[in-house]
Amino acid sequence: LAKGMRQRVGLAQALLHKPDVLILDEPTIGLDPAQVVEVRKLIRELGKEHTVMLSTHILSEVQNTCQRVLIINDGRMVADDTPERLTVSQGGATVTVVVAARNGRALEGAKIRETFAALPGISAVDEGSADGEGTLGFVLRCGRADVRRALFEAAVSNDLVLLELHRSELSFEDTFRKLTAA
Repeated sequence: LAKGMRQRVGLAQALLHKPDVLILDEPTIGLDPAQVVEVRKLIRELGKEHTVMLSTHILSEVQNTCQRVLIINDGRMVADDTPERLTVSQGGATVTVVVAARNGRALEGAKIRETFAALPGISAVDEGSADGEGTLGFVLRCGRADVRRALFEAAVSNDLVLLELHRSELSFEDTFRKLTAA
């Protein structure tokens, strides 16, 4: 049998005795993309009637399949939550902002940082990079909140020109690396 069919036969064998707990080790390794989607769907369906434990190093499988994640590092459990909440707890998202002053006046970095830090949903403001004279860059941590509109309004009310405003989500892989960093 082909690898995908062997995986299915193995799952069928495991389900014959109607176990309460099903432990799957790397269930999508070696499958083609269509089979991966089918096996993920099957695992989610099985999870409705069984406790399914998935052991894998493929983090996209975890993110696309699991409702709850336990991360074990050096024999110690370092996380227990949903993939989404783990990602948010480790920083969630960042917004990169590059500003310039309207009419070429001097920028006050500390004042801009305070303005951005005071906005709802912003948990931290770090220095970022900016290209060009008369510009300042910041990286804002904001969890899952979309703070772009508030940033725009704060920039306008403080006579700043937004040259760049980019939101990026922290990936589950980034979250995993943070949680398991030595």
